[in-house]
Amino acid sequence: MLIATPPARRSLSASLAELDELREELGAASGRPGRWAGTLRRFARARSAEGSISIEGFHVPEDEAVAIVNRQEPIDPEDENRMALACYARAMDHVGVMAADPSFRWSDRAVLDLHFDICSFQRDKDPGRWRAGPVRIVNGDGSTAYEGPDAAAVPALMDEAVDWLEGGDPEAHVVVRAAMAHLHVISIHPFLDGNGRASRIVQSLVLARDGLLSPELASIEEHLAENTSAYYAALQAAHGERYEPAESDAAGWVEFCVEAHLEQARRRLAQIERAAARWERLEALIEERGWPDRLMLALEQSLIGGADRASYCAEADISAPTASADFRRLLDAGLVVQLGRGRATRYEADERLRTLASGRRDSGP
Repeated sequence: MLIATPPARRSLSASLAELDELREELGAASGRPGRWAGTLRRFARARSAEGSISIEGFHVPEDEAVAIVNRQEPIDPEDENRMALACYARAMDHVGVMAADPSFRWSDRAVLDLHFDICSFQRDKDPGRWRAGPVRIVNGDGSTAYEGPDAAAVPALMDEAVDWLEGGDPEAHVVVRAAMAHLHVISIHPFLDGNGRASRIVQSLVLARDGLLSPELASIEEHLAENTSAYYAALQAAHGERYEPAESDAAGWVEFCVEAHLEQARRRLAQIERAAARWERLEALIEERGWPDRLMLALEQSLIGGADRASYCAEADISAPTASADFRRLLDAGLVVQLGRGRATRYEADERLRTLASGRRDSGP
């Protein structure tokens, strides 16, 4: 038995209507022509992935997160924080593939594969397998915060959850279904570890399958990371101290998720507006100096997480020698600084470029 999807209250229906308008606006804005969009998506992917792993205690600095998520930086396999981020980013890539696959069907293997993606660096946590023993979440004082169902019940419960994912509550709004998918997985707690990450990645896949927004723009991991206490409180109120779906009320949880989507959509729209304005300033800088238009891509990448030769070559469709010459030009102009050497070389915006691009030093796009 699963926790029931709550009926939509009038206030929730109004919030969903507002969210639909914001999501349509965000979909249209993110789809507008503008070469800055690629950099913004990389930033959003990094913030979503780092946000999700940070909820479970893994942390990577923002500039490194962008480079790792977009495979611009080698990772020490002994570094759990950076491996957690890289593995979550791979799961997000998998979500993108599944979302675009017209023959995709929900199955236990789809959920298990996503868990393997997320936890493959934690071999002692049985990545890609249902747990074989009990699981209990404890409070700081050692008391039980939540106790999952018996391990023997997990396969059948996840079969039921997968059946629901494939066709349950088809009339419910996609954001409501995504919230319930999150709640089903985390309440069943089917894994030895990584249940939170798995639940959030399943939620992102439900949203991405809707087709309106890409996974990095549809997810709410960034908001959840910034409001972790409220996130945990909403989950606790929904599933209680143990798995008793007949006694659970998910109304507050769904409302919490919808509000998170509203806040996240507003944030992404503001980021898109800033990115477009920044691009105009970079165009003016390039035109003033008589440089090739492609250098705007190098400048934009250096501003958001750092640029490297491989990613610049791919986005600008140029050769490695041309990319090297372009970065040398930017270095000579005092607009970027070089970090690292060899294949690990990256270029980040100097304070002068940040001032020219925005007039102030932003923490994000």
